[in-house]
Amino acid sequence: MQSKENLTCTEEVRVRFNETDPLGIVWHGHYIVYFEDGREAFGRQHGLTYLDIQKAGFVTPIVKSTCEHFLPLKYGETFNIVTTFINSVSAKLIYKYEIFNQENKLVCSGETIQVFLDSDNNLCLYNPEFFQNWKNKMGL
Repeated sequence: MQSKENLTCTEEVRVRFNETDPLGIVWHGHYIVYFEDGREAFGRQHGLTYLDIQKAGFVTPIVKSTCEHFLPLKYGETFNIVTTFINSVSAKLIYKYEIFNQENKLVCSGETIQVFLDSDNNLCLYNPEFFQNWKNKMGL
């Protein structure tokens, strides 16, 4: 059951060989890519994909990202990306991420913040209509 404040999605991923460094562990920069995988899965599950945003005439560049590392992932392991949409009254998309290894131990956590730009690259100070309609549909 989803909270009325936040929506969540879980996606399972396998570490690919090209994502590891010479030590056989995932290079730190790939965790931001995993966050993207989580956002894409969230969008497919909850009806808020990048294509939906583009069709409405907007883009959503990332203006802030954070990532804290706790444990390594290694080649061949599977892991879960838990992506949570953090509801805000502001015209922005805030996602929180938690990556758990095969033993369900927290590997890393982070957050991204995206803003809405219209077709003229103007910053939207209010929720675009399509986004507010989506939030209403989701009970947010």
